[in-house]
Amino acid sequence: MHAIFLQQAIALAVTNVETGAGGPYGAVIVKDNQLIAASGNKVTQNTDPTAHAEIMAIRLACKKLDSFQLRDCVLYTSCEPCPMCLGAIYWARLAKVYFACSRHDAAKANFDDSFIYDQIAVFPADRNIPMLHMKLRNAAQPFHAWATKVDKVLY
Repeated sequence: MHAIFLQQAIALAVTNVETGAGGPYGAVIVKDNQLIAASGNKVTQNTDPTAHAEIMAIRLACKKLDSFQLRDCVLYTSCEPCPMCLGAIYWARLAKVYFACSRHDAAKANFDDSFIYDQIAVFPADRNIPMLHMKLRNAAQPFHAWATKVDKVLY
């Protein structure tokens, strides 16, 4: 079954390229061996740098299941997820991920995420895009509000 769903993700990626819809990536999300969501990369189509296939499929699956968690779902993707998608996969709490190509295969096709992987380990202020911590007196106020909220939805 896994190979069938992974083949669907690959076919979606190829169709995405052939139709001009976006980059060479496709992703499907499955629950109980049933297809829940599928998407190709929509970065250029949506003019949205976060519209990777995995992110789009996660958004569709969450909407369909009316949940922000996909604990019982499996993601099949045409390529090893980039750092952004990896983060989304963990936030969505997917049960498992199967991928076809590796990040090294993607790099050979000029989709190289190694720079981002490297930047994660760098101290924020020293990154290529400096990320500067400002110490404001009320900076923790949102966390205090969250801590005292009695009717919050935990995630």
